[in-house]
Amino acid sequence: MSDAYVQGRVLLLNGSTWEPLAVITVARAINLLMAGKAVVVEQTGEFLRTVKSVFPVPSVIALRTYINVPRRQAHWSRKGVLMRDNYVCIYCGVMPGSLLKDKILAKSDFTVDHIVPRSRGGKDQWTNTACACYQCNHRKGNRLPNEAGMKLRWEPKTPRTSYLVIAVGSGPDAWKRYIEY
Repeated sequence: MSDAYVQGRVLLLNGSTWEPLAVITVARAINLLMAGKAVVVEQTGEFLRTVKSVFPVPSVIALRTYINVPRRQAHWSRKGVLMRDNYVCIYCGVMPGSLLKDKILAKSDFTVDHIVPRSRGGKDQWTNTACACYQCNHRKGNRLPNEAGMKLRWEPKTPRTSYLVIAVGSGPDAWKRYIEY
């Protein structure tokens, strides 16, 4: 087994609710499993071999018991906004792979728009920011959506899950089904 798996990351879920708690190291995950404090939910398909034993390398584990964790506030970030909105423009609804003005859009073509522009006192907050395609963001400019004749397709909200799991964006696909956006 390569060192990459030993130094890899494992998604830790809370017992019974399977709410994401943290992203931990493989070593910490194996310690929790060996102590009987957690169970394997998803495996990587790789194995950690010792002199006497072979351990499947987990991708997702869950604690055996529920622990009460105060609801953590999701910290605002540009990447978090794009992930929350799944790279869908709040104004026109285009998404990566869509054709816009003879160009197939990629995730890099999306920006974060401030509903109330920063120049007008708008803040970097979950409820004031949303994913927008470059064309809609440019069209709206330094105005409010109604001033630009544009409508929001949904109301931007603070996500319930902390974006600790921004790691989800760079984590394995197996993690995505355990994360609420």
